[in-house]
Amino acid sequence: MRIGVLTSGGDAPGMNACIRAIVRAAISRGHEVVGIYRGYAGLLREEFFTDENGLQLMNLRSVSDISRRGGTILHTSRCQEFYTDDGVRKAAEILRRNNIQALIPIGGDGTFRGAVALARFWDGQIVGCPGTIDNDLMGSDYTIGFATAVQTAVEAVDKLRDTADAHERMFLVEVMGRHSGYIALYTAIAAAAEIACIPETPTDIKEIVDRLRALKARGKTSVMMVVAEGDERGGAANLHKALCEHGCPYEARILALGHLQRGGSPVPQDRILASRLGNYAVDAILQGKSGVMAGEQKGELTLTPFEDTFAGHRPVPQAYVNLLETLAT
Repeated sequence: MRIGVLTSGGDAPGMNACIRAIVRAAISRGHEVVGIYRGYAGLLREEFFTDENGLQLMNLRSVSDISRRGGTILHTSRCQEFYTDDGVRKAAEILRRNNIQALIPIGGDGTFRGAVALARFWDGQIVGCPGTIDNDLMGSDYTIGFATAVQTAVEAVDKLRDTADAHERMFLVEVMGRHSGYIALYTAIAAAAEIACIPETPTDIKEIVDRLRALKARGKTSVMMVVAEGDERGGAANLHKALCEHGCPYEARILALGHLQRGGSPVPQDRILASRLGNYAVDAILQGKSGVMAGEQKGELTLTPFEDTFAGHRPVPQAYVNLLETLAT
């Protein structure tokens, strides 16, 4: 069997470890792997990985020593053409012409929406792996890249704490999460921040200012606030403006971490998760499965239909929200 693998959408630390697991698991079972560059856009342009002998196949050496590297050796992109039936039909024909019988896309909800569309025109098997730092997919307790993104954000907040203490200021640190507060909440707890603003909970400016005044009255000279970019107030800059208008008692500075959170060498947790899910995706294909995402829930490997992975919003754990509130106050 020839199995295609691609990475699509935003990059996430651990994607390379997942690619390595897929290639080595498939080869060990006697199958071939076709690497597809630049996600669905590369598929439409037939941009396939070529080995040192000119063959359009990945081999054991192709993935040697890549688990520790951030990004993705197959590169990634977003593809507007894939939102059209003509684009998806073209992709299906390319897969058939190249005798690719199964596909493992690594990415987030946009990647899996593309997989659902592809399945309408292609009879090959599709099993996905969740590669997104947002941790916003149903069907897996954690997604590949989330742990590293939190680690990066925590390191940044820890460093900012030093200068916040030195200058007796408040910092508003904006982290990624357009629709999900997972990174912000986990970062706030791990970095001992006083406040986290996330899409899942209401951001009451007056309540925050009252809390800041209480901290000031207790003699607290510096404050760290972690803000998800998708907070209903519109991110850290808008939140800062609103706080100032309501009498924020601290001089404040803003730092948006942005794409910094996507880069860097993946932490062991992401490497292990990616390796397990890549290997499991190959096993699922060989067992005849299709239209599903490989995930890990409560320590067990699971398969979830693509449509279910993005059907609803994945809430942050209320226990973690309560924990932050308790520890910060």
